[in-house]
Amino acid sequence: MTEIITPYGVGTLLGIAACSVLLLLVLIMRFRVHAFLALTLVSVVVALVTGVPFDQIVPTLLSGFGSTLAGVALLVGLGAMIGRLLEISGGAKVLADTLIGTFGAHRAPFALGIASLMFGFPIFFDAGLVVMLPIIFSVAKQFGGSTLKYAFPAAGAFAVMHALLPPHPGPVAASELLGANIGLLVLVGLVIAIPTWYLGAYLFGLYAGKKFYIPLPSTFLGNVEVDENNKPPSFGMVMTILLMPLVLIFLDTGLNTARVMGLVAADNTLVNFLRMIGKTPIALLITVFFSLIVLSGKHSRKHLESVCDGALGPICGIILVTGAGGMFGGVLRASGIGDALAGVLSDTGMPIIVAAFVISTALRVAQGSATVALTTTAALVAPMVEGATGLSQLDLCFIVISIAGGATVLSHVNDSGFWLVGRFLEMDEKTTLKTWTVMETLIGTIAFLLACVGSLIF
Repeated sequence: MTEIITPYGVGTLLGIAACSVLLLLVLIMRFRVHAFLALTLVSVVVALVTGVPFDQIVPTLLSGFGSTLAGVALLVGLGAMIGRLLEISGGAKVLADTLIGTFGAHRAPFALGIASLMFGFPIFFDAGLVVMLPIIFSVAKQFGGSTLKYAFPAAGAFAVMHALLPPHPGPVAASELLGANIGLLVLVGLVIAIPTWYLGAYLFGLYAGKKFYIPLPSTFLGNVEVDENNKPPSFGMVMTILLMPLVLIFLDTGLNTARVMGLVAADNTLVNFLRMIGKTPIALLITVFFSLIVLSGKHSRKHLESVCDGALGPICGIILVTGAGGMFGGVLRASGIGDALAGVLSDTGMPIIVAAFVISTALRVAQGSATVALTTTAALVAPMVEGATGLSQLDLCFIVISIAGGATVLSHVNDSGFWLVGRFLEMDEKTTLKTWTVMETLIGTIAFLLACVGSLIF
């Protein structure tokens, strides 16, 4: 997306950003305008106010909308199919029963979180969450109570792993820009990720589940005719279906990490082929067809077709609202609001690890995208890192974690993930702000504080 040069200073741009968020909340929460319409309208207003040329307004809107859908629509659609196939075949219940039998009923949220931490190592946040949702809902249906009690420990686990650990793209990009050792970053990130998840996602999820009652979503668990004579797949087959995309995706993320470390050649044909089938959409597509094949003996093909069709209907609204959220964030990025703020903060004289967190937080709040906040902050602080003396590889890893923490906090209405989670769990915007935004802020802040403590000790 091309950045638009506006005639306004930093203060004016920040005022515009704040007013646009306020207008959006008023439209949605006070006047009950549908989120898709409100996001689209406010995006146009921001583009006009910030001086985007008339002939560039629509391309700017479409660029933000399209880039978000390119990263979300395929993943959510294919992931929803896998999830629905697991649900309707009884596989989700098999896995849920096994988890509960292993950990105990009273530790069901903990079991879901641990499983998500393991699954979240190679898989992106949105794809992992969509695949895990049927298991989460099956457990919630079995034991009752607010869905948040079961969903947030799992969603928080995916969020933590996506933000802090290679081979996810944000930490890998930041480590490249700052010269941090990726292998060491994996170890440091894992040491910080586990307590961050426990404090910021698991414990908060239990608290949110008591304070906010969110019933099971009506659309995602819509009724689909089930064959009463159907024998559920075995636990081993369910795990095979769940692990298949993880193994395939690790082909891409693992080989990319090896390329960055110089262990494999960038132009190796076999490596590039394996990385291609490890791209998340391809990995999920392969898994969908594998699921259809192994389940075709238990259900008719016509029934499986109706299951896949039923999986797509409820998520269309989710995808459109998520794309509109990305469009709003894209307009804010194009206006230069985030870059202007980051430029001011980069010369404050703060310690590098603190400046990295503050700049990343400002970019996250201003334009919504965690990936943009992370990579832009890494590029901005790279000269500060190069000019500093006595920084060890551990220090560089802690700085990367600090940036990732800032890029995680304060997920709100300009973040497509905010709408993805809120719509899947059927929460209104006010509740999403009180729950998801708070959890993301806890996760980012705890990771930053642990990185600061680590930098002081080591």
